[in-house]
Amino acid sequence: MKKNLTTPTNIVGKRSQGFRKKMSSKNGRKVLARRRQKGRKKLSF
Repeated sequence: MKKNLTTPTNIVGKRSQGFRKKMSSKNGRKVLARRRQKGRKKLSF
């Protein structure tokens, strides 16, 4: 049986919206800063 191609995998999610990806851009760092300010336990994927 073939795998469902629309099912997201962890590695794909990490590459597109992971911590290191967010740190690589100025706006991504802003996102993390807002989430820290809000007191989020989990900042990114």
